[in-house]
Amino acid sequence: MKKYKQLTREQRSQIFALLQRKTAKKIIAEIIGCNQSTIYREIKRNSTPKGSYLWDKAHEKAMARRKRSSANSKLPDILVWRIKELIKNEQWSPRQISGFLKKEGTKVSHQTIYNLIHADETGELALNTRHKMKYRRRSSVKHMPIANRASIHERPVEADGNRFGDWEMDLIVDSFNHAILTLVERSTNMLLMQRLPQGKKSKPLAKEVSRLLLPYRNTIKTITTDNGPEFADHLTITKKIGAKVYFADPYSSWQKGCIENTNKLIRQYIPKKSNFNDFSDGFIKKVQKKINLRPREKLNFSAPKEEFFKHFL
Repeated sequence: MKKYKQLTREQRSQIFALLQRKTAKKIIAEIIGCNQSTIYREIKRNSTPKGSYLWDKAHEKAMARRKRSSANSKLPDILVWRIKELIKNEQWSPRQISGFLKKEGTKVSHQTIYNLIHADETGELALNTRHKMKYRRRSSVKHMPIANRASIHERPVEADGNRFGDWEMDLIVDSFNHAILTLVERSTNMLLMQRLPQGKKSKPLAKEVSRLLLPYRNTIKTITTDNGPEFADHLTITKKIGAKVYFADPYSSWQKGCIENTNKLIRQYIPKKSNFNDFSDGFIKKVQKKINLRPREKLNFSAPKEEFFKHFL
């Protein structure tokens, strides 16, 4: 008989998204990797009183039940202290902490760390996590097509995120039209970020991209971004760096998922409602450093900076 495994908040978020698309529960179970009965039980037990399944509320209900249970063994106080310090000081995720500790010989599941966060009545631990997934309607704003645009479908098949030298490029912006440029090397998750004094203007942006990537130009193979007009001067980047820029399909953020996930990490330090002018250049570099020193599951819990510079030894 297959052992029952508790669903994670990531799985509940995926269930919610698939239900919104009216996906059959059998298909949801196959995507999530569990029994179909688990999906039915999850929806029945953790839906709202009105019958709606909201992933964050569902996870809260599940965690409340688990907290009342005595099934979980108590962690040593020194281990609890260390986990809390990593959350509060480094903002590492439960999976990152679990994987990092495992490499040291200490086994503690990421779900146990989530339970620790939920049990924190002060709310301080939760404030240092980034699980604020929200679903927004797509914008109906249309931009002029970018001249000489190369589609992501023309990108070499080797640029699948496994080889070194394929980058993704994006902006994060505030409500005052201030912008921060973000660049991520896909195989190592190495992040480069820089405030743009002239905002979303394409020519200054191209100049800044070229400056940041210039030290690594001999290793850069492709750059992928979206269709924002701020990337209209992409030919300048290609001329200076020697790498072609490819553009994702409209409304297809998953085609550049590496930088989308990295931007979410950045928002943990620079919230969406903040004014970027409230943050110094030194603080922005500190955020870059923190993110590049986070252990990543895809890197066997090594840090992006460590893996990135292995290619220059």
